[in-house]
Amino acid sequence: MRTLRALATEDPALRGAAVALGNFDGVHLGHRALVERAREVARREGRPLGVVTFEPHPRQVFAPEAPPFRLMNAEARANRMARLGVDILYEVPFDAGLAALSPEDFAREGLVRGLGVGHVAVGADFRFGRGRAGTAQGLSELGRDLGFGVTVIDLVAAGGGAVSSTAIRTALSDGRPEDAARMLGHWHRIEGPVLHGDKRGRLLGFPTANMSLEGLHLPRFGVYAVKVDMLGGPHRGSHAGAASIGVRPMFGGTVPNLETHVLDFDGDLYGAHLSVALVQYLRPEMRFDGVAALVTQMHEDCARARGALAGLQAAVDAP
Repeated sequence: MRTLRALATEDPALRGAAVALGNFDGVHLGHRALVERAREVARREGRPLGVVTFEPHPRQVFAPEAPPFRLMNAEARANRMARLGVDILYEVPFDAGLAALSPEDFAREGLVRGLGVGHVAVGADFRFGRGRAGTAQGLSELGRDLGFGVTVIDLVAAGGGAVSSTAIRTALSDGRPEDAARMLGHWHRIEGPVLHGDKRGRLLGFPTANMSLEGLHLPRFGVYAVKVDMLGGPHRGSHAGAASIGVRPMFGGTVPNLETHVLDFDGDLYGAHLSVALVQYLRPEMRFDGVAALVTQMHEDCARARGALAGLQAAVDAP
């Protein structure tokens, strides 16, 4: 997959694509339906398959003081798009200048002159342009005037309601990763580099890979059974794990982070990029009477994680 981080290109290989257009936070079932519709057009018309999205998420520009809300960072989104077989990811820089474009100017200057798209697939609730004045129907009319095709698809439903990033956030906040996965079509994953921590877990006999949650929606604090994919390097592969999300109240922590103990693994992961999938919520974050009680609980957590993951080791995470 090729990635373009601009709203313009002269490269013929990056122009003429059939694209899905949107923010794609979480790349849930509704987003996948958009990509599949764009894929149908790409195959029929002999075009590359593209996804046009924005970085940072527009909400971060319009409401920078709002609590973290993203389901995935740009790295995780790109990895998911690559798994979906997308040829080109147009990761358009979003700023005040882009936000000020009228719907007509965004379509003409960005989609047509800038990227040269041949076809655009959007959801029925898609809004764009200054003041979110542009609608999916309006984009269809602009496409007819400017020479690109437009497909509008209805919202996707799952579990009795419409699939949305908001509903997925609610499920994660409630400690229901299985419900989130049903709407996503894949396990909710947190991806990024392993950071240096205080190495306290290693001293307790449970070394952990520490990862930042900065900018991300925070799932319910507690311990989870997780799948751990090491995305490169000498340890590349999939493993079972037990992970803690929270502030480590036993040790006076204040900044939420993700600490993952990879079961049956012995190796140096500092700097490696991991993808940690939340599979099952095991228990809330707790404060213990002492280190011995904490270690006992960690043994129990790992045993429960093994049980929860036993049937998943041969399974492949849905794309």
